[in-house]
Amino acid sequence: MNIKYTPDNVRYKTMTAKELKQNFSLEGLFEPGEINLTYTDLDRAVVGSVVPVDESLKLGTYKELSADYFAQRREVGIINIASPGIIEVDGEEYELDNKDGLYIGRGTREIIFKSKNSADPAEFYLLSYPAHKTYPTKLIKKEDAVIAEAGSNIESNERKIIKYILPGKVESCQLVMGLTILSEGNVWNTMAPHTHERRTEIYMYFDIEDGERVFHWMGEPDEIRHMTLYDKQAILSPSWSLHSGVGTRNYNFIWGMGGENQDFDDMDSIHKTELE
Repeated sequence: MNIKYTPDNVRYKTMTAKELKQNFSLEGLFEPGEINLTYTDLDRAVVGSVVPVDESLKLGTYKELSADYFAQRREVGIINIASPGIIEVDGEEYELDNKDGLYIGRGTREIIFKSKNSADPAEFYLLSYPAHKTYPTKLIKKEDAVIAEAGSNIESNERKIIKYILPGKVESCQLVMGLTILSEGNVWNTMAPHTHERRTEIYMYFDIEDGERVFHWMGEPDEIRHMTLYDKQAILSPSWSLHSGVGTRNYNFIWGMGGENQDFDDMDSIHKTELE
């Protein structure tokens, strides 16, 4: 397991573009046949990927967690971004097609990942936070998630916000998770931007076509910085940082949050005129 400590809201202002990416972005995700996990100091989140190919992959425990098994004191959210796969949770199997999700509750002892076709494997994105209570494991099919329309073509940000794990739909201790799909011809996400001091957020950009890029904006409103990202990179957003992005064409991203408040709309909006 990798460890990443994020800089504070003073240090980031003096960083080069390379230093920003080294400290806030996660690369090397979705390698065939591997589990890739990073432990971050942002609300003690674990974020990463699992890509089973010929053999199944079992989520183990790690020194950083000081636990007998991975989910002993944690909850886990997973979304499959590729071909169909199977996740076995304490002996029960859940089939996840493309963009299906799974919530796994605290106390789960064994989590095993499989692909239905090794020549075209599943790619599981994983996000985990500490949990103080056990909620039941639940499969969330894409069509059963809460879907909201947002933005407009005029603003170049028409998109679908698909909410998988949130109060009233799939209960959790602190994890809120879903994905955003930008319509063709639209390129902006989360504009105007916001912060939320009560929780941190992690983005994972995907379905970025070869040769295309997303420019992710971060920082405080009067000191914005950007990082240039390609397909399947994740970004850590501390509570003090805004988060927004624009692509050279449309793309998708998974968002996940953990912290004090699970209300999706609990955010501190920033008007576009405040940005510098």
